[in-house]
Amino acid sequence: MLHAEGFKGLLIFLVAAGVIVPLFHRARISTVLGFLLVGVVFGPFGLGRFVADHAWVGYVTFDNPRQAEPLAELGIIFLLFILGLELSVQRLWQLRRYVLGVGMFQVAVTALTMGIVLRLTGAPPPSGIVLGLCLALSSTAIVMQLLVEQHRSASPVGRIALSVLLFQDLMVVPILFIVGMLGGSGGSSGGSSGGSSSWWSLAFAFGQAVAAIGVIMVLGRYLVRPLLRSAAHTGSRDLIMAITLLIVVGIAAATGAAGLSAALGAFLAGLLLSESEYRHHIEVDLEPFKGLLLGLFFVTVGTTIDPAVVLQYAGPIVLALAGLIAVKALVLNGGARLFGVPRSQAAEVGLLLAQTGEFAFVVIALARNSNLLPAELATATVAVVGLSMMLTPVLAYVARRVGRRLAPLDHAEPAQEHDTADMKDHVIIGGFGRVGRTIAELLEKEQVPYVALDMDEMTVAEERRRGRAVFFGDASRTQMLERAGAQQARAFVVTLDGRREAERMVQAATHLQPSARIFARAKDAEHASKLTRMGAVGVIPETVEASIQLGARVLEGLDIPEDIVALRLTEVRDAAAAQLK
Repeated sequence: MLHAEGFKGLLIFLVAAGVIVPLFHRARISTVLGFLLVGVVFGPFGLGRFVADHAWVGYVTFDNPRQAEPLAELGIIFLLFILGLELSVQRLWQLRRYVLGVGMFQVAVTALTMGIVLRLTGAPPPSGIVLGLCLALSSTAIVMQLLVEQHRSASPVGRIALSVLLFQDLMVVPILFIVGMLGGSGGSSGGSSGGSSSWWSLAFAFGQAVAAIGVIMVLGRYLVRPLLRSAAHTGSRDLIMAITLLIVVGIAAATGAAGLSAALGAFLAGLLLSESEYRHHIEVDLEPFKGLLLGLFFVTVGTTIDPAVVLQYAGPIVLALAGLIAVKALVLNGGARLFGVPRSQAAEVGLLLAQTGEFAFVVIALARNSNLLPAELATATVAVVGLSMMLTPVLAYVARRVGRRLAPLDHAEPAQEHDTADMKDHVIIGGFGRVGRTIAELLEKEQVPYVALDMDEMTVAEERRRGRAVFFGDASRTQMLERAGAQQARAFVVTLDGRREAERMVQAATHLQPSARIFARAKDAEHASKLTRMGAVGVIPETVEASIQLGARVLEGLDIPEDIVALRLTEVRDAAAAQLK
């Protein structure tokens, strides 16, 4: 049973998850950063410092955050499992260039660079090696959770980031082996024969880890589906969830026994189930648990940051933090570019993975116990690691802005394929999301030329590869419409998401080409009426058209004759159009 301290810690966490973090979210602060801040404030190094002087403070602080670590690790396991569900073995194989290319380049170069820098600053050789290796890794939990929140885990940036993180997980065994080897030898280099034997043992350990993954994947393919199918035959959601948990925890435990990270095992379990018919059912049922347990993990990370140490060594820590982010961002950016990643995506991945991961805490503790790290250096490094993890949401925001700024450079050369200067009687589409793409397909079938503008660099890159005349740019800006040949355009189609952006595009289009017809998608009837007054001739409110389409399905389902259904829909559309005048 949970004792009083355990109940108090659980209550504080639930208050944070249900009250404090949502307030952060309303202030546009990432939930990840919110949980990290909760850990700092209510942890033993935050308000916990004042318990001796003010007893009541003890009721609102975590007494022993380490008690929650097993549950927090489950959060990481569930996150990697769900990410595995969203991929497949085939798609993972397609990412091998990034896993073995960008991932290997980043870990090797970052570890070497960090080791050299630390050696030059006076750190003893074992310290430089240990810290160089652990600082080379990034935080899988924080990065992937941020991408999931932004619905970008399946985007090109998300796939490249995941590829690098997967290789970093594979490096857990070699890094632990190196730290153990250095600790066992007291930091000495040993003779040439001993060094040769150690490197052979390291290679053997890495090969053993890869072999363990292969065995798990082969056995899992023949065991996982029959287990799930037997549970599904009962029709019980509880049994399906029980078998799913058994598979996830079982494979995670198997990889742990092989010396790999449990998170990597959970990812493999997700891959095994990604092509099964139960993946969506499992994903929906596990999502709430994953979110709460991950929140608990972020809180426990926050409790490791000591503001007093940060203030005491503020200068060196800030300098080290800036150096860490700069080195990792530059190395990742260079490695990604080396393997053919567009410059906008490479820059974004570099900043997104510039922090250090939770595995660094394990390595630092092990190295400190083995006398490989001085106590002060270990404490300061923990502060740098924790702060870098707290800065990840900020880095992610900056990374996305940088990616958008660099995106036009990626599309500068392909843009020459479609010359808009000589186009006449074409259609300009503002926004190339679901609606814009559908309109483009209809125009293509009728062989009507068009030019589309969109602000999502990923969408533009994908559509350009398909040979479509889609350009990166803000369709609400007069200059962009001019570059798209607005003066010679036959019509404009406004499908922009923002109300003001849609209004600015209509205004710019009427100014540049008064004789062109402007068709627009509006948010609601009020917005549609405003766009009509501004000069648009065909405005369709989203809410009205969605209601009409649903109503048509209802009437058809009630066996109403098709001509009656068509008549009723026409009446509703005419009535809606009359309200816009």
